[in-house]
Amino acid sequence: MRTIRARCLTCMTIEDSRTRWLALYVLCLGTLMIVLDTTIVNVALPSIRSNLGFSQSSLAWVVNAYLLTFGGLLLLGGRLGDLYGQRRLYVIGIALFTVASLACGLSTTKGELIVARAVQGVGGAIASAIGLSLVMVLFREPAERAKAMGVAGFVASGGGSIGVLLGGVLTDVLSWHWIFFVNVPIGAVVCALVLRIIPATHGASATARLDAGGAVTVTAALLLAVYAIVNGNQSGWGSGQTLGLLAGAIVLFALFLAIESRVREPLMPLRLFRLRNLSTANAVGVLWAGAMFAWFFISALYLQLVLGYSPLDVGLAFLPANLIMGALSIGLSAQLVMRFGIKRPLATGLGLAAIGLALFARAPVHGSFVRDVLPSMILLGVGAGIAFNPVLLAAMSDVAPEESGLASGIVNTSFMMGGALGLAVLASIAARRSDNLAAGGSGHLAALTGGYHAAFIVGAGFAAVAGLLGIALFRASPATAAAHGGAQPVPDLEP
Repeated sequence: MRTIRARCLTCMTIEDSRTRWLALYVLCLGTLMIVLDTTIVNVALPSIRSNLGFSQSSLAWVVNAYLLTFGGLLLLGGRLGDLYGQRRLYVIGIALFTVASLACGLSTTKGELIVARAVQGVGGAIASAIGLSLVMVLFREPAERAKAMGVAGFVASGGGSIGVLLGGVLTDVLSWHWIFFVNVPIGAVVCALVLRIIPATHGASATARLDAGGAVTVTAALLLAVYAIVNGNQSGWGSGQTLGLLAGAIVLFALFLAIESRVREPLMPLRLFRLRNLSTANAVGVLWAGAMFAWFFISALYLQLVLGYSPLDVGLAFLPANLIMGALSIGLSAQLVMRFGIKRPLATGLGLAAIGLALFARAPVHGSFVRDVLPSMILLGVGAGIAFNPVLLAAMSDVAPEESGLASGIVNTSFMMGGALGLAVLASIAARRSDNLAAGGSGHLAALTGGYHAAFIVGAGFAAVAGLLGIALFRASPATAAAHGGAQPVPDLEP
């Protein structure tokens, strides 16, 4: 009875197809605003450092403060939406992110900016965890859902590289403050349109209680894990601080699992991990995020520090990949999924991305954009444009509507942790390889380039392994079967 009631309460219907698509575009605008903040700040870091007086070590907290709260609160944010209404929590998340963006832009001291960035992460976590589940609820017909997820996939995958372009433009033309100010009108419009277009939901149950013990332990575990990862290179991966934080995170997560196996209404029902596609998508997401971060960050460093590109030049270098990714995500990717299922498009996309990253590993010190950069950008744009839609569809295909917010939070957490861990590992590999080359007598630029080459090879390996996992473990989901058979079954609660 409780399951039937939960389905009714979380049901959200918009009969007009045009209104549904408008709602999708509004949700994607909110998602883009949040995704941009993972990369848009990086281009502006030198300007922020000189303006506010950051040291090299403290400057990392402009990024880390956001990553810490964002990664730590994704699971909790998704579950809050399921319990207390997805539209309500989504608007709260966007509003909090918008206000924090204004505070970031107005910051005149290091402390003000770091605190505002942490609050940004809180709002971003809540909205990100719920946004994908709202898309799944709005679009129930398989063909429409595949197209909608293609649009959402482009925003999720392309937002990072778009952030590099936008960050370069705003920083060069205006100032670093505007990378935050630009969020304010966007956030206000998103909140107003969501309240107007998307029907209100009332949560999974009017009497449901939040699992406080589970919420505290899993949030603390994720916060410790993210903190350890983002500071691993600075503190040392074998240091007592890093190992102690990771051990604490493992202990807290074990306590969380123990709590979830005993409470009546758990924050995260453990049976979700018996859903094969969701579990596989999480593993693929961790590796894919690591590969994507190799692309966004390591290639941007190569362009700036080795080839001498300005922030605006770096952004423009990503433009071809963004255009290709958008065209494929919104158009071809959905058609491929409807025709071939999940596995083949996923493997093709990740394979092309792996080749693109491997090609970057041959880019020389005095490289040419057309010869040494553009081919990799094109392959990565094609690969990401094809692969993201299948990953997101597979992750959400077996999940019941009243748990879609939690599933979205799990997937987002996997991408977040994979990106943070992948970037830390890749940066460590690049730094060690560069140091070894410099010690062996290589010049500064040659040593930097050699380090980036090593990181690109490892990133290519991440993408290739993710593709192999998808081929081996993904199965035909009810939604996929419906796409080929013409009828759409109700998703099962049990695997």
